[in-house]
Amino acid sequence: MSQENAILIGKKPPMSYVLACLTAFHEGADEVVIKARGRPISTAVDVAEIVRRKFMPSASISEVTIGTEEIQLREGGVKRTSSITIKMRRKK
Repeated sequence: MSQENAILIGKKPPMSYVLACLTAFHEGADEVVIKARGRPISTAVDVAEIVRRKFMPSASISEVTIGTEEIQLREGGVKRTSSITIKMRRKK
């Protein structure tokens, strides 16, 4: 799995990330990984569902991983934030 097929969800509208997923699939990727931390987790789920239901019925969600990541703060200390990784695979 190459990192170029990882879509990192941030503050853009969901359709920006949907387009990134579709582009990766159309360029020949068999798998796309959608990753998000914190508030954008709901956007990541929306992106996966939009791709699967509206644009690419041949894609399926192969794995969902949730967890907590620790981020080092500049001031010192650690901040914990939720994370999600959604793996989408093209059906053959």
